[in-house]
Amino acid sequence: MKNPAARLRPLNGLFGDIKGKRVVNLMGSHGSKAVALSLLGAQATVIDFSEENASYARDLAEKANTSIRYIVSDVLNLTDDSLWESFDYVLMELGILHYFMDLAPLFDVIKKLLSPGGRLVLHDFHPISTKLITSKGKKHKVDGNYFNPSLSAANVAYSKHLSTEATDEHEVLLRKWTLGEIITAIAEENLVIKKLSEEPNIKVHDIGIPKTFTVVAEKGA
Repeated sequence: MKNPAARLRPLNGLFGDIKGKRVVNLMGSHGSKAVALSLLGAQATVIDFSEENASYARDLAEKANTSIRYIVSDVLNLTDDSLWESFDYVLMELGILHYFMDLAPLFDVIKKLLSPGGRLVLHDFHPISTKLITSKGKKHKVDGNYFNPSLSAANVAYSKHLSTEATDEHEVLLRKWTLGEIITAIAEENLVIKKLSEEPNIKVHDIGIPKTFTVVAEKGA
């Protein structure tokens, strides 16, 4: 509540004056970004399939004396036609794309959600860091294949809260995309790329290695 803009870093400048704008945070998890957007005057919506995340997000909004709309749904199976072309911005950030085995259906939904002239803001981990380089302290090792399209198994994000016995039962398959594949999938939906930035890792030993990237793409009027 004291500084909601800080919750949006490093994306603050990509939204401009957010007051009155309709923003949907796809796979928005526990709603912290949506609540921050709402505090700044946006009409904020989250679409995520977790009932637990929805409960937390609604409680967070209430405690912050604001309101958000939370739709519990798989983003690829939205049934409410009133959502189409109803958002000025679609926000996606940090660790989402690798859950999709095919990017085309996802960006098709994004295009449908955006109103004419609306913008996608995508902020995610850079494929150089997720596919190619393994870092440990001062040591960096190129041990991956950047162009490998195969799936990899990983523990779910909340596995650290599970017992050792339960962890093995909570794995997920990931498809780690190259930057070229991501940009191409956006462009193939006729979303116009307005900005592509690559952000460095700020850790002292990792300076010079890309950590994240940001894409801004616009739907035609």
